[in-house]
Amino acid sequence: MRHQDVHDDELIARLHEAAEGHEPDRSRILARLERGMAAQSRPDHRATRPPVFGWVRVVSATAAVASVLAIGGYAVASAVKNNSPAEQTVSVSPTPTPTPSPDATSRTPVKPVAPKPSSGSGATHSTPKASTSPTASPSSPPVLPAASGTQDGPLWSDGSIDPGSNDFWAQSDVTLKTSKQLTSLTVQLKVRLTAGVTSAGAWRSLPEQDFTQTVTEQDGFLVYTWVLKKGRTVAVGEWVFAGQYNHARGGRDAKDDSYSAAGTAAGQQLAVKGDFAAQKS
Repeated sequence: MRHQDVHDDELIARLHEAAEGHEPDRSRILARLERGMAAQSRPDHRATRPPVFGWVRVVSATAAVASVLAIGGYAVASAVKNNSPAEQTVSVSPTPTPTPSPDATSRTPVKPVAPKPSSGSGATHSTPKASTSPTASPSSPPVLPAASGTQDGPLWSDGSIDPGSNDFWAQSDVTLKTSKQLTSLTVQLKVRLTAGVTSAGAWRSLPEQDFTQTVTEQDGFLVYTWVLKKGRTVAVGEWVFAGQYNHARGGRDAKDDSYSAAGTAAGQQLAVKGDFAAQKS
């Protein structure tokens, strides 16, 4: 064995012996760590990374906050949209057109209220409105067959002034009763043209579409006429034909007014007539 080899072996052996006998000084190690940490916390300590990384962190944080706000806003909008009630389409049936009923024609029109007199002289009064205006006709009213009285076989009649009449307006009622069906009928009411008399309407308790209704002035009378249309009939019962008119203020004497009616029942010609004697409107 060479001398160099012996020297190397002794050196290795001593190193192993020294290593085995070495004990680390924990106090010194902890002291060095504390000094290093204190140096890192000093204000003049320079960051070991480039400053640009700090700005990256700020920008990244800002972007993250913006993303959170955007996502939150979208979520709120979605929630509101989802919670909103869905639009619904409601199918509405068209309003049906009312069909005229015969019963509707049997109601007496509303009568006008007499205006209150004014204390001043030369006061004017409003004219009541017509409830149903008859059709004006330039032709002369029909001439009815002669009648002997208020009853003829199954047909009976009566004339009266409606109790709702007032100081400026009146209604004359012609009431007919028949115990047989009528296949033809003409009713005529004559109102003397006394002071201020003008037509204010007319009506009948039978269906309006069954009659032709006219009003004319003839020989000093206001003449209301109702004619049953061809093919129509009048059922057994009691029916009213009414003429309405304005007149001068105060009571009006109806002694010159009259009515007449003619019809057919079971092929028999019938005729009745009457007046409004001793009745004032």
